[in-house]
Amino acid sequence: MAMLMTRRLAFPALTLLALAARSALAQQQENPSDTDRRRATAQSRARRFDFEDMAVGMSPSGFTLAVTGGGGPVRWAVLEDPSSPAGSKVLAETSQDHTNDRFPLAILDDLTARDVVVSVRFRPVSGSVDQAAGLMVRLRDPRNYYIARANALEGNVRLYRVVDGRRTQFAGVDTRIPRDRWQTLGLQVEGDRLAVSLDGRELFAATDRTFAEAGRIGLWTKADSLTYFDALEVKFLR
Repeated sequence: MAMLMTRRLAFPALTLLALAARSALAQQQENPSDTDRRRATAQSRARRFDFEDMAVGMSPSGFTLAVTGGGGPVRWAVLEDPSSPAGSKVLAETSQDHTNDRFPLAILDDLTARDVVVSVRFRPVSGSVDQAAGLMVRLRDPRNYYIARANALEGNVRLYRVVDGRRTQFAGVDTRIPRDRWQTLGLQVEGDRLAVSLDGRELFAATDRTFAEAGRIGLWTKADSLTYFDALEVKFLR
């Protein structure tokens, strides 16, 4: 009799468990996955940086200025360029130091990211050693980071890792980079995959595990490059 009563009590419990499982499954099927929700939330936190509220001739606020390699001090300054589609004020490194292994950096303050899409408008103006525009991600310090670089003088786009100040290329493509024209360089990093785009079109992708943790984001040039930058955008993927 006791055994029969135990079985009768078990049936309702099993039924409730089955109903709960079906309800959870239905809810999971109806709603986006946690990953999709997190990504949507992250992308809604996209940020844009321009220089419209800064004084012409001054260093940019909200950036740490640094250099990888040799040469003299960097001189990043806000300039005026009415041709910019994102507003007349732009940022440029103006020293035009000819040192070949000199890489001026403008690093965003108070912002770190691991998985992210970064883009910037750029206009190569001049330079006899180089005419370069670069985007840095997962930057640990001025000697350790990833960089996507477009070069109007060489006609190519390259992807590098910089480790202890030494730059090593691990992907790239030859393509025309017109001088004196506004273009958009993009870099997406997610996990160990890095993808580089120009004017919204993906050029190439590669994998690398050198810098796996979150880091800072910034702009990069080389040697005597006079390159105008504007509309730096950051979209978080996590």
